[in-house]
Amino acid sequence: MEKRAHMDGDVMIAGFFPLYALEMDHGNNEASRQDAQAPIFKDYQFVLALAFAIDEINKNPFLLHNLTLGFDIHDVQFRGWKIFKNPFIWLFGKYKIPNYSCMRDSRSVAAITGPSAITSDNIGTLLGLYSFPQFTIGSFDNALNDHSKFPALYQMASKDTSIAAAMVSLLLHFSWSWVGLLTSKDENGSWILAEVKEEMVKNKICVAYELVISSQDLSHLFNVMGIYNKINKSTASVLIIYGDNDSLKVLMISIEQIFMQGKVCIMNSEWDFTNKRKYFMLGSLHTPLMFTHHHVVVSGFTDFVKTVNPSKYPEDFLLARLWFLSFNCSDSKSDCVTWDNCPHDASLDWLPGHIFDMTMSGESYNVYNAVYAVTQAFHELLLRQTEVQAMENRKETVLSPKQLHPFLKNIQFYSSTGHQVILDEKSKLDPEYDIVNIWNFPEGLELAVKIGKFSPYALHGNQLSLSEDMVQWSIGATETPHSVCTESCGPGFRKSPQEGKAACCFDCTLCPENAIANGTDMDQCVTCPDHQYANTERNQCLLRAASFLAFGDALGMALACIALCFSMLTAVVLGIFVKHQDTAIVKANNRALSYNLLISLIFCFLCSLLFLGRPNTITCILQQITFGVVFTVAVSTVLAKTVTVVLAFKATSPGRRMRWLLVSGAPKFIIPICTLMQVTLCGHWLRTSPPFIDTDTHSEHGHIIILCNKGSLTAFYCVLGYLGSLALASFTVAFIARNLPDTFNEAKFLTFSMLVFCSVWITFLPVYHSAKGKVMVAVEVFSILASGGGLLCCIFVPKCYIIFFMRNTTFLHGFGIKRHSRRNKHS
Repeated sequence: MEKRAHMDGDVMIAGFFPLYALEMDHGNNEASRQDAQAPIFKDYQFVLALAFAIDEINKNPFLLHNLTLGFDIHDVQFRGWKIFKNPFIWLFGKYKIPNYSCMRDSRSVAAITGPSAITSDNIGTLLGLYSFPQFTIGSFDNALNDHSKFPALYQMASKDTSIAAAMVSLLLHFSWSWVGLLTSKDENGSWILAEVKEEMVKNKICVAYELVISSQDLSHLFNVMGIYNKINKSTASVLIIYGDNDSLKVLMISIEQIFMQGKVCIMNSEWDFTNKRKYFMLGSLHTPLMFTHHHVVVSGFTDFVKTVNPSKYPEDFLLARLWFLSFNCSDSKSDCVTWDNCPHDASLDWLPGHIFDMTMSGESYNVYNAVYAVTQAFHELLLRQTEVQAMENRKETVLSPKQLHPFLKNIQFYSSTGHQVILDEKSKLDPEYDIVNIWNFPEGLELAVKIGKFSPYALHGNQLSLSEDMVQWSIGATETPHSVCTESCGPGFRKSPQEGKAACCFDCTLCPENAIANGTDMDQCVTCPDHQYANTERNQCLLRAASFLAFGDALGMALACIALCFSMLTAVVLGIFVKHQDTAIVKANNRALSYNLLISLIFCFLCSLLFLGRPNTITCILQQITFGVVFTVAVSTVLAKTVTVVLAFKATSPGRRMRWLLVSGAPKFIIPICTLMQVTLCGHWLRTSPPFIDTDTHSEHGHIIILCNKGSLTAFYCVLGYLGSLALASFTVAFIARNLPDTFNEAKFLTFSMLVFCSVWITFLPVYHSAKGKVMVAVEVFSILASGGGLLCCIFVPKCYIIFFMRNTTFLHGFGIKRHSRRNKHS
């Protein structure tokens, strides 16, 4: 008995669907193998969708001019040449003779095939010979789009033009950047592989591995295990699978039966999970996420399915068989219809969801639209024929199915759901996608749950909507899986590519000093501006605090106190000398030069205060110029005192002619001459490149040091060098005169003072250059105080000691007796 579903009508639509699956049966005869075929309840929904559309159309008085639609549904066996068996019988009758039909009153106008692209391809080769309209309900297939090979074939599904963007948007949502790709080795697989890889590159997602598989690759267990090992051993936790249910069916069954711990499989359509083994009790250890074409819910379909029963469609053998198996209506082993044990209120909605889904699937929705497309085209053909007959008074002619093609190619209409149906693939709109998650239950039961949607028409960034809390991850997973080659580089680190590896594989390198990375996975660190600095975590630029050698700092306060103390001490010494100006020790050491030296030392100590506090333009100029001039006065005074000592000894020696130099006060001219030369150098310095305010952002972390830039270092070292040359000259002269036999000879003290002075400034140079920031200023201030203090202590402390503790000693009297005795001897 032929296993088909039939409902008579004036116009017939044929359907070829895989309604039976082969079971393992070792029977030797044909009848045994026929009995081994089990109905596929899931695919019976195609028959119901077709019947529901025809029922709506037959109730519509505005379509087909009172003609009725009927259907003739046949099973398609996916086994070599047998795929043509039922199409041959349908075309040519029971004798199966090509180009000869015993069916004189055939009223079929179109055939609906699918969802398998392979069956549509084979049947289309046959139907195309007779220009018989064929509608495929499966996913869009590029191979079926060849109009030279399939001139009468129309694909109801839209091309997956936005599937790559949809899948990549899901990867971006979960931050998955390390992904495997698995596609079938056909035109569809090649096209989608290139699209997905291009989209992944745009969004910086890397391909962990790439598998392109043909059905021949899956014919051996060794190849299947090799594919499994590559998938399971990869560090990528996400696998994108694109292909039809036929080309990758063996692999999918194998994947379901082999443990794939923690993998997320992103697929392009709803795969048939009815082939799982029953012993697979624990459900999937991986997570299937599927992108299905979005379609509007067809109102009335569920209610229609509830009313379906064998008495309503008595010529539907498939329904009767399904009814018997589902509700155990008869104990009879024959195919005779008996209703002894059937529940009177039985309905298909009694069946579990994993056996029969009451919700219209995507392929069933394509069946529904295909019926309406045929009806609309046939309706227009009838209107055209009526007009021609009325104009030309022709008799009614027999309509041929191939006459529908001009109408089908240009047809555009809105279905009852408001969906626009277009058969021309160039005019079809980009599809929207529902994202479906398969929830796992024991004994291989699954429930497809919609968890999100992708719309290419939404604004960028809002195309994907997802209810993440509804996703059921693999068994044992308590949180969202990660799939990255390298964990993200946190703030403060930048990505360093690993040579020879994908861009997603990198090392995390700490940002250099004063550079930050305030985001994750940054390719480069950003250098902080000069007025800011990087914190220790290198993730934020902070405002630098202004820093200078302030009076309030401990070091600044100490240096200021030392400078003031030395200034007051010098002033006290000056007062002592003024008070005891008539004593022999004050007169003998040239009282005027001593006063001049003490006053210049006071200014030397006070000029160090110019280096303290917040620098400004005036203080920057004054501190260097004042330092150079007042120290030149001090050192030139020491030189004048040293020369005076030498001239005084030479002038008192018999036969010497230098008395006029001493009497004329020539040594006093040393001070203005030397000072004038230093002033000239300083003037040239100010004219060419004077000191100015500068900042130092590198010496002290977190601070911007405000200091005085010397301007011209050459001028600075010229001033310092000139001062050093004066000190060296004073030291040389004092060293020569250190042993001159005179009671008040201060050459030894001058020598030692110049030795201290030179030692301080010679030490200053390397220390100054090795110091940074405020320390440089402190070194210079300390050198000023130390050198000035050396002059004060070495020259004047011994004299104050004599004034206070040896004031009654008649050194001056003795000095006069000795001079007088020397004169008598020479006379």
